[in-house]
Amino acid sequence: METIMCSGFKAAGVASGLKKNGEKDLGLIFSTVPANVAGLFTRNKIQAAPVLLDKKRIKSGVCQAVIVNSGNANCCTGDQGMRDAAAMAKFASSGLGISEDLVLAASTGVIGEPLPVEKIEAAIPSLVKALKPEGISDFAEAIMTTDTVPKVAFRQGKLDGKTFTITGVAKGAGMIRPDMATMLCFVCTDINADPDLLKDVLYIAAEQSFNRITIDGDTSTNDTLLIMANGLSGAVVKNRTDKNLFQGILNDLLIGLAKEMVRDGEGATKLVEIVVKGALSNEDARKVADTVANSNLVKTALFGEDANWGRILAAAGRAKVPVEPDKVDIFFNDVLMVKAGMGCGKTAEAEAAKVLKVPEFTILIDLNIGNGYASVFTCDFSIDYVRINADYRS
Repeated sequence: METIMCSGFKAAGVASGLKKNGEKDLGLIFSTVPANVAGLFTRNKIQAAPVLLDKKRIKSGVCQAVIVNSGNANCCTGDQGMRDAAAMAKFASSGLGISEDLVLAASTGVIGEPLPVEKIEAAIPSLVKALKPEGISDFAEAIMTTDTVPKVAFRQGKLDGKTFTITGVAKGAGMIRPDMATMLCFVCTDINADPDLLKDVLYIAAEQSFNRITIDGDTSTNDTLLIMANGLSGAVVKNRTDKNLFQGILNDLLIGLAKEMVRDGEGATKLVEIVVKGALSNEDARKVADTVANSNLVKTALFGEDANWGRILAAAGRAKVPVEPDKVDIFFNDVLMVKAGMGCGKTAEAEAAKVLKVPEFTILIDLNIGNGYASVFTCDFSIDYVRINADYRS
């Protein structure tokens, strides 16, 4: 599907030499006019230099460009790392002819290695020259690490007869779990919305998307989710109705990108939604869903296409919320596997085994003790995941 870039936004991606394989590793998003901005960042206590830089600069609520590198996380690099993050932004601002304060930065890759900023500086002229509305696909490639496919999506809506566009690009395939925001994601829109409103809608959208996914239970040090709104479509968010419409479209966009991440999880072969209902509260349901979704035993059974419902029930039982074993039902899609805490027999297992062979399905856990509901997207845990991460630095 063709991806439409928002009015006034351009993007680019080039190879600067940060990656050993010579692939694209430096990306730039630029708005022809200053844009309102909001962001969410990792809750990991260890935070990369660009995250710390962005958390300071984003307080102004205005941004015009984002420069991103892959191949090096610029994390745990001390004071020099902070200087390098600032230098990276400064190189971009000089190349674009805009204020340094209007540039945010992000990095992804190996932790603990100095960022070779001289390579970034040398690549700026070609990066700026490559900027174009359709350059978002090159940008998406430039921010990939262990991703196997670029992740770009767009949605459109109308306010007062004026069409606005939201374009999102993300990367993430490993070191992913719900803890805002477990990846890099950059959202551009030509709608007119103030920074406080952007922060509100971004938080809600993230809770429904990126905070509902897990690949391996790990949270990165570099997680960054940014939204820029330059207003060039002429569509303006003026009231609650407008906000709700914008919110719904943004939710849909980010949910789509979040599912693409799980689908592209390192070594993953299955996208599985873990749905929990009948808990005493939504919070309890979420704890059960998270525990099951992050269980290595459950995830390896999914890879092996083994309908091992005992692992699911055991994970639910250690979520530290009320569970009454003799009331729990478990479904694989519409196949009832467990009724009142007891297996439904070999025929049910055979039907469930058929479900496990498809690339996407749902596991429903009904606790039958309340009205609480939650869901999380997860993937299987394959041999390839171990292989990819065993030699990631090499």
